[in-house]
Amino acid sequence: MNGLDKIYERYSRQMLFSGIGSEGQDKLSKSAVLIVGVGALGTAIANHLVRAGIGHVRMVDRDYVEMSNLQRQMLFDEHDVEMHIPKAEAAKQKLQSINSTIQIEAIVADVNPTNVMEFMDGIDVVLDGTDNFQTRFLLNDACYKMGVPFAYGGVVGANGLTSLFIPGETACLSCLIQSDTSSGDTCDTIGVISPIVDIVASMQCVEVLKWITDEHEKLRRALVSIDVWNNRQHQISIAKPKTNCPTCQQKSFVHLERSTDEATTMCGRETVQINRGVQMDLEEWSNRLKPIAKDVKKTPFLIRVSLHEGERFVIFPDGRVLVQGTEEINRAKSLFSRYIGN
Repeated sequence: MNGLDKIYERYSRQMLFSGIGSEGQDKLSKSAVLIVGVGALGTAIANHLVRAGIGHVRMVDRDYVEMSNLQRQMLFDEHDVEMHIPKAEAAKQKLQSINSTIQIEAIVADVNPTNVMEFMDGIDVVLDGTDNFQTRFLLNDACYKMGVPFAYGGVVGANGLTSLFIPGETACLSCLIQSDTSSGDTCDTIGVISPIVDIVASMQCVEVLKWITDEHEKLRRALVSIDVWNNRQHQISIAKPKTNCPTCQQKSFVHLERSTDEATTMCGRETVQINRGVQMDLEEWSNRLKPIAKDVKKTPFLIRVSLHEGERFVIFPDGRVLVQGTEEINRAKSLFSRYIGN
């Protein structure tokens, strides 16, 4: 079986669809996407796009797999929880067994103003799999500065929001939502059901497929709001940007200019993230902490440290330390200084 036959065998049903065909499939194979956040939305998005034959899928996530993720994050299993595998790495392992013909890149990192442009290098579309508006507004700024479409999506409870924001053609996220008006509700505070995740991720992906295959006249060009529990849905047009929008009209990308906070609270997680700013050798830090901590467990991706005080550290090679068991930044910094120092 030659190369063309193998392509047709894998993607035949998709290529038979008139909106894609063989030309569209070729465009998909030559495209590259960035998925930021590999949790509920991110795993569903990655599953769709890898199976669709996107040529290069780059995934970035800062977290590792926990038991509470398995209810809605489709690429993970109990083994990933047991081994404390970072979400990006666990997703890559599953996706490579689904489609070995494409390039899948997993990056374990916190997306922030210092690295977001690097992650977007060579990317055609950015997809939102995040769980916080701070990162979403950062991605919105980066996409509109770089002229790259941003497939926004958010879910909480039984509610979802999604839209494809296109620089130079549509309004942007900042036109519709002010950065200081988020309700603060998250999956960790009010819960979420998995069907809304699948619905929103599917809607994000279908708009991306339309964009990449040049079916632009089929794009929705609206912000869609869905409540699957109460059977409600409505759309808000994004055809006209706000005339005074700081991002897409005034080109003031304030979220790209903000400094990276040394310590940030992860909402609803009883966790404070501290960014040390330098690489941390896991072997070295495992040996340092074993004599003074209650328990130290090292994996190829991270170290989990149980402290005598009751809190826990999760240490990543890129210099990030999660202090679990507290939401008080001063308490987290005190423990960090006591065990790790500057």
